[in-house]
Amino acid sequence: MPTLEELVSHPPQLPVTRALGDIAAAARPGACAVVTAPPGTGKTTLLPPTVAVALAGHEASAGRVLVTQPRRVAARAAARRIARLLGEEVGGQVGYSVRGDSRVSGRTRVEMVTPGVALRRLQRDPELPGVAGIIIDEFHERDLDTDLALAFALDARAALREDLFIALTSATLEASRTVSWLRTSTGEEPVLVDIPGDIHPLELRYAPPPRGVEAVGAIGKDRVGVRREFLARVARTVEETVAATEGSVLVFLPGVGEIEAVRRALSLPGVDVLTLHGQLSAAEQDRALTPASGRRVILSTSIAESSLTVPGVSVVVDAGLAREPRFDAGRSLSSLVTVPASLARLEQRAGR
Repeated sequence: MPTLEELVSHPPQLPVTRALGDIAAAARPGACAVVTAPPGTGKTTLLPPTVAVALAGHEASAGRVLVTQPRRVAARAAARRIARLLGEEVGGQVGYSVRGDSRVSGRTRVEMVTPGVALRRLQRDPELPGVAGIIIDEFHERDLDTDLALAFALDARAALREDLFIALTSATLEASRTVSWLRTSTGEEPVLVDIPGDIHPLELRYAPPPRGVEAVGAIGKDRVGVRREFLARVARTVEETVAATEGSVLVFLPGVGEIEAVRRALSLPGVDVLTLHGQLSAAEQDRALTPASGRRVILSTSIAESSLTVPGVSVVVDAGLAREPRFDAGRSLSSLVTVPASLARLEQRAGR
């Protein structure tokens, strides 16, 4: 059974492979690093083992590497993908810990966690015994737990753990600003590793809805949301895409309601239609992320936007919408609002 050292020395052919030497050189006890790479380069798969192996080579830095993923399904999927490369079950050299579920052992050297799990560990014991480094993956998907976990980690590094390695990684991160911020926060110069993105070329096609069919508008009395006519257009686009292409199709929609509406509208004999969102059980989510022999259409929220690789996907259909929190000053409450997705999010989705 291969070790992490053997995986790093003989990695699969992924674009990130050419930068593994730079990543290993940056992974030193007490150092900070910023790693940028386009979607699909293999960053989430090969960067954590490389860091774990590099830190293990320093006597002053013994322990596992914690890797935060923005969602539970991403943490499980990333651990499973690396374990598959090692030819072992999750919970050996690579494991994960999420709310209500943990698969780790004394052999675990890379542990995928959610930002909330990392934050609670830092609150419980800021010294992080048995941890050599923290990698915050997909840092651009910032939320309160991510920001607090990073702040606690930097504070622990400054006061208790001078040997703690911290890395921030992302596909759409503005690297210069992040490096400048880390420099100000730590008083040291972070290492910047920029992984080139000459990966599979993408062909982009725009399929606008007919004139007068707006994506977002009134859908009832005092309600604003995604209109049925637009969702019907998305369903027709998916059907046309399946007929004109090969491979599985990943479809991005803003929420569960829109996913179910499109699923009901689809007519695709012989093609499995799966859903992927946060309300599904872990087994149902894993089903969409498990390789299959036939063609599939996966209707997903932004849960598949980063850190996840859906097997067999050759085409992405993007409704171009996102659901984001907005503060309503009139009600003094925050609520989720459907808005046009940013260019950075669209690029992230296209790379899936």
